Amino acid sequence: QVQLVESGGGSVQPGGSLRLSCEVSGFLASSYSMGWFRQAPGTEREGVASISSVSTLTYAAAVKGRFTISQDNAKNNLYLQMNSLKPEDTAVYYCAAGVFRHPPSLRANDYTYWGQGTQVTVSS
Repeated sequence: QVQLVESGGGSVQPGGSLRLSCEVSGFLASSYSMGWFRQAPGTEREGVASISSVSTLTYAAAVKGRFTISQDNAKNNLYLQMNSLKPEDTAVYYCAAGVFRHPPSLRANDYTYWGQGTQVTVSS
């Protein structure tokens, strides 16, 4: 059974940093594309960052240069380092796993497995 469990969310002031983690079980994350998505109230789920099976990365324009997606293949974990956070980054963040390898994708419909989400709030 595939399980994705996010952690690391919380409240932070503008300009601060958070690191999200996604523990993956029942699925070899390094062999497929993985992604981070977010959803704010009243909006559609949007792609934030993705990494393919050959470690090609892609980012949404709104987070490029501030967020970094990475994997620890030994732990089968996925991470999202978020720096210079802004109030508009406030959302529930989800980890997702696809059954495709490459290229990476920011389209939610391309992904098969999802975590339960972790709340990120950026506010002064």
